[in-house]
Amino acid sequence: MTSIRKILGSAALAGALALAGATAQAEAPLKVGFVYVSPVGDAGWTYQHDLARKNLEKVFGDKIKTTFVESVPEGADAERVIRQLAADGNTLIFTTSFGYMNPTIKVAQQFPKVIFEHATGYKRAKNVGTYSARFYEGRYIAGVVAGKMTKSNTIGYVAAFPIPEVVNGIDAFTQGLRSVNPKGQVRVVWTSAWYDPGKEREAAETLISQGADVLTQHTDSTAVVQTAEEKHVWAIGYHSDMSKYGPHAQLTASTHHWDEYYVGEIKKVVGGTWKSGDVWGGFKEGMVQMAPMNSAVPKEVADLAKEKQAAIAAGKLHPFAGPIKDQSGKVRVPQGKHMTDAEILSMNWFVEGVVGTLPK
Repeated sequence: MTSIRKILGSAALAGALALAGATAQAEAPLKVGFVYVSPVGDAGWTYQHDLARKNLEKVFGDKIKTTFVESVPEGADAERVIRQLAADGNTLIFTTSFGYMNPTIKVAQQFPKVIFEHATGYKRAKNVGTYSARFYEGRYIAGVVAGKMTKSNTIGYVAAFPIPEVVNGIDAFTQGLRSVNPKGQVRVVWTSAWYDPGKEREAAETLISQGADVLTQHTDSTAVVQTAEEKHVWAIGYHSDMSKYGPHAQLTASTHHWDEYYVGEIKKVVGGTWKSGDVWGGFKEGMVQMAPMNSAVPKEVADLAKEKQAAIAAGKLHPFAGPIKDQSGKVRVPQGKHMTDAEILSMNWFVEGVVGTLPK
């Protein structure tokens, strides 16, 4: 016959073990995964995301554990990597390139308890949110600076893929350029790669040979700025401040900052308040910022850029305010109107001032 003491002892032991297990579970760090399309390096798109990842570790300490996989091609490899991060117990996974959109959605269906956030995409689900920055705001200011600094009135633009995010960036840059220099033109060379220093360098050299005396880019490496430094032309960096690669060449850079956004999303997940949605922040939210101006930029130009940046942040200046004509001269946005977010996010045409056509 089992004694009451044994029963009580067993119950007490079971209770202690359950409490210990619950405590261990409560103290287990939140696992957060990141998928990067290019090497982390020390500048560029991926570098900016990784700075924000490292900031998470500083803010939350041992309460979280982050993991990242770099240089993941868009497509089947991305799906494999995302699935592995989910299988490894990551509660929150950030997939940081446009081409990860469909793989993210597919894996999310297989792991409904895992939260996914996809950068620059537009497909969402109950456990998939999207986020991006209003890159076009920084592009407009960069165009203003380029328009004031060019002597040849030809600006070279190295671009990756003809998706709306890239197209509206080219158009916003051109809008800023022509707001201060109506004779300015933007020539575009496509690399068909987010990160390919060799192709980016070749594209930059081609644009210089076509008369460009200011270069900019929508690619991930520092090759364009480095080429500008070597060839003694101006450059405007992107994603990161790239001035250490072009101390004489870089006029400024349109930079992206994810620290506050990532901290906020972690807090939502921990607090149980996370919900799928879409975030699109710009100058006002601090997600887009301009790097310090090169000392070669005249004070009046720097002041003008600062003034226009403040106006965009305050909602007093819209980079896509009419009248706007396309390359054929057709009015796409009439006087007194400006493009809606939906129109900007689906932009598939060039404004007047861009030389060349969109690849099919």
